Amino acid sequence: MGRRGKKKGRPVAGWLILDKPWDFGSTEAVGKIRWLFKADKAGHAGTLDPLASGMLPIALGDATKTVPYVMDGNKVYRFTATWGEERTTDDLEGEVSGTSDKRPTRAEIEAVIPDYMGVIEQVPPRFSAVKIGGERAYDIARDGEEVEIPSREVEIHRFDIVDCPDEKTTVFEVECGKGTYVRALARDIGRQLGCLGHVSELRRVAVEPFSEAQLVPLETLTALEEIEDQDERLAALDEYLIDIGEALSMLPRLEVSSDQAQRIRMGNPVIVRGRDAPIACDEICAFQAGRLVALGEVAGGEFHPRRVFSSAGQ
Repeated sequence: MGRRGKKKGRPVAGWLILDKPWDFGSTEAVGKIRWLFKADKAGHAGTLDPLASGMLPIALGDATKTVPYVMDGNKVYRFTATWGEERTTDDLEGEVSGTSDKRPTRAEIEAVIPDYMGVIEQVPPRFSAVKIGGERAYDIARDGEEVEIPSREVEIHRFDIVDCPDEKTTVFEVECGKGTYVRALARDIGRQLGCLGHVSELRRVAVEPFSEAQLVPLETLTALEEIEDQDERLAALDEYLIDIGEALSMLPRLEVSSDQAQRIRMGNPVIVRGRDAPIACDEICAFQAGRLVALGEVAGGEFHPRRVFSSAGQ
């Protein structure tokens, strides 16, 4: 009999709402957090470009099972559009691909914002992670090839002008659904107004269901590396983790007993009792004493688990 492989990390579980610094990749950030927490697995809920800062929710351990729910949540971005130049990447990283002497007034910008509200058609930037024929668009673009990206529907819930510090720049805040490219908004508004434009600063301030108040700066975490005792250091880091269940706050909740929780974790259904118990529900969370037990459905008076969560961790 072969020997079992050594575990790569500890089974810590929970969400860390990282305030990702500028010029730091999302994959790099996940790797850093996984290393700091000595976690056995980690993932993030929505890539942030290296030139963007702000909220990058990172899931550790069992929290990775809830990543799709956070990915589907609304996002809030605050960004600065610089007028007069269009760039190949639609942000500061790219080369200048077009210029204009026109500078839009606030009234002109306000007049076109309604065109970008609700469900709209948007063509993602050439330098984006969208797949074209199995390849990432940015890989095709970096090879110098022309890439035709089809438009797709995205949803904009809120689009506000925050400030107009000068004629060349406008600061916006936008709340949008999954798959929206803020860079494309600046590009398209610039083209519509004839002034051309690109994003010169971008920050994600919220990812539903998390809020800006939950952000943890990377330097706050790396400062704890000075604690020599590993157990003490890891305990200090774990204080910044958010319970897995918070990622599922948009779903209905079912309280179960400790005996029921044990049955559920073994993959078995349990009878749902009580005057307010749901008769049927396609997607519901089972909790026991405030801890997430499983995701599942209620049918025929029973809770049937689909995804079970360990009793360990956050």
